[in-house]
Amino acid sequence: MGGRTGRGHLRCYAPAAGCSPERLDRLLAETGLAEAADRPVSGYSTGMKQRLSLAAALLGDPELLILDEPSNGLDPEGMLWLRTFLRRFAASGRTVLLSSHLLSEMEQTVDDVLLMHHGKLLSSGPLDHLLTQGERLESAFMRLTQAGEGTQT
Repeated sequence: MGGRTGRGHLRCYAPAAGCSPERLDRLLAETGLAEAADRPVSGYSTGMKQRLSLAAALLGDPELLILDEPSNGLDPEGMLWLRTFLRRFAASGRTVLLSSHLLSEMEQTVDDVLLMHHGKLLSSGPLDHLLTQGERLESAFMRLTQAGEGTQT
């Protein structure tokens, strides 16, 4: 991917996803990469590479978007952009499934949460049902993991 341009990278995957050149251009604009689309990906920042991966995931106009650590490498502006984008995607009637260890970011992004620890499901349901008054998601995670493992020393 390094020597290829952002546009070239997406063009490689577009036919398999049934993506037209017009849609590809819209995705580059929607992900904020239109101006950098013809630059080599090797010169992209980590955040730009995250956006390019998101654009690739969107080529087929999916109903379900599954992302692992999507905010990794994003600056605060990028995180806000991603949060807004994902909420708009979900509001359109589609589903977003996120996996992340950045619980404070997930708390600002998600409506429903599955908390897992060592492959065991600790909690599932609306975020506001999991958190006690004034509690943060990190604290809820620690409360649930410690309850399952006993007091840690």
